[in-house]
Amino acid sequence: SIAVLVALNRLGVKKLVPYLVVGALLWFFMLQSGIHATLAGVALALCIPLGKPDEEASSPLLHLEEKLHPWVAFAVVPIFGFANAGVSLSGITVDKLVDPVPLGVALGLLIGKQVGIFALAALTIRAGLARLPDGSNWGQLYGVAALCGIGFTMSLFIGALAFPGAPALVDEVKVGVLIGSVLSALLGVVVLRRFGARG
Repeated sequence: SIAVLVALNRLGVKKLVPYLVVGALLWFFMLQSGIHATLAGVALALCIPLGKPDEEASSPLLHLEEKLHPWVAFAVVPIFGFANAGVSLSGITVDKLVDPVPLGVALGLLIGKQVGIFALAALTIRAGLARLPDGSNWGQLYGVAALCGIGFTMSLFIGALAFPGAPALVDEVKVGVLIGSVLSALLGVVVLRRFGARG
């Protein structure tokens, strides 16, 4: 199925239907093989033609994104979040909060994300591959990087994949996501309030 998707791309096929049909088959085959079926979506997105900047109006991938965005933003993501965000705080003590799982998740969101995003952005800017948006500054960039530590649906999804059949550990992941997200939000707000007025 992936070979067919690549062939469709190389042949310049711009109709969405062939990609969606083959993508559905790929999803089914991956599901049956035991590989997580969401990877089919990644492969499908990589194969749908993006088009050149001057051809954005006819880009199949951008057209599909426009069609799916309202459904994903206002239905799929909220439903997933509400279905998976239940956090039981019973039995949670300070000692539990510094267990490896919740502590690792919280630090990954609070420190790992901001450091990785800010460092890579700074590297590309210093290398001349990108530039700060007009009217912005490094402090604002750091504030946005800190806000990127707010994790919810994807963090919960990865946590569920990491600990299948271990609901206690998944609950610890949720606690870590909650703590890391709150701390990231607070840090981002403080930084942006400090640097936001500076153009």
